[in-house]
Amino acid sequence: MATAKPIDTPSASNAHLFVAFAPKSSKKKEYMARVPYASAMGSLMYVMVRTITYLAHAVSVLSRFLGDRGKEHWQAVKRIFRYLRGTSDIGLSYGGDSQCLVSGYLDSDYAGDVDSRRSMTGYVFTLGGSVVNWKATLQPTVTLSTTEVEYMALTEAAKKGIWLKGLVSDLGLHHDQASLYCDSLSAICLTKYQVHH
Repeated sequence: MATAKPIDTPSASNAHLFVAFAPKSSKKKEYMARVPYASAMGSLMYVMVRTITYLAHAVSVLSRFLGDRGKEHWQAVKRIFRYLRGTSDIGLSYGGDSQCLVSGYLDSDYAGDVDSRRSMTGYVFTLGGSVVNWKATLQPTVTLSTTEVEYMALTEAAKKGIWLKGLVSDLGLHHDQASLYCDSLSAICLTKYQVHH
């Protein structure tokens, strides 16, 4: 992949990966057995955890197919390597922001995993403008609406925000609250309506 043509995004916005893409014929199974899919995924996970946090979603999706991988999954892995090739000079910078506040940003998709119909939750937390924590994972249950998906994502992110605020307080940086940003008005209204709580 060192000479591959660079690309601008780690995954295509219209690409949906299924377990059904797993090879059925013995010839295709033999081909996929020679493909270093697990090794490539291990490398991507290392890169994601150590340096490139925003690969969490793409790597999380592709890691679901370690056992049943097909040619389409392998093409998606190679796309991430092409993306890395084109963005090797881009990085996160940690600087001296005067206000050291915990801020969280979250989003989710509704039934993004086509096989299980579960939704994906993703969040990132910053401290003083620098990324300190992130997560992209499938929700444990199947939800019935986009409001419910966003509400569950808010709950998970709020728990992490409370924990980070406590950690920052233990380090001697006291502030009253952690900010959490969500783009779902219905989920925000549901959190403010105390009848359900």
